[in-house]
Amino acid sequence: MEIYIVRHGETLWNKSKRLQGNRNIDLSEVGRNEARERGKQLENVDFDVIYSSPLNRAYETACIIRGERNIPIIKDDRLREINFGINEGMQADQLKKDKSNSFCKFFDDPGHYIPPENGESFEEVCHRTKEFMKQVIEPQRNKLNRVLIAGHGAMNKGIMCYVLNHGIDEYWSGGLQKNCGVIMLNLDDNGYKQIGEI
Repeated sequence: MEIYIVRHGETLWNKSKRLQGNRNIDLSEVGRNEARERGKQLENVDFDVIYSSPLNRAYETACIIRGERNIPIIKDDRLREINFGINEGMQADQLKKDKSNSFCKFFDDPGHYIPPENGESFEEVCHRTKEFMKQVIEPQRNKLNRVLIAGHGAMNKGIMCYVLNHGIDEYWSGGLQKNCGVIMLNLDDNGYKQIGEI
């Protein structure tokens, strides 16, 4: 089975560097164009099914990439973005400068990141993404040829931590996936292997 993991297109909050998390922010026109371009690149890739975060920015990205093809899109709550709690909507650059706010460790020292009030830890994201992969994807590895997962920057990295067997300290290994970037994996009886990235 081949697995394509895509991050949603740009949103206005991406552009202004505001933390979105579980906020349901729509794609910008730039983001829609990014998804259309990616859709053109992937129009001859035969996906059996698309799994998507229920948040608009990821679901719309999935719909645009699918285009007119008859491919089911299944929303799964475990594919939501990390919850930033009371930090959602705030400017990431400002939070990074505030050494009293744990967000300053979010990218630079993820092993010591402590989520804010009502927020979610990296461990919690890893738990739900691992559960999704084990309960949804892996049982179908010999039944389906190719799936697309439409998600988010931090959530997709949670999947990759499981796939690559990384600890939280290596959460951002390889850097933040760009908007509409795609990570390609192969899954067989021997496990996962990363086979490309665009």
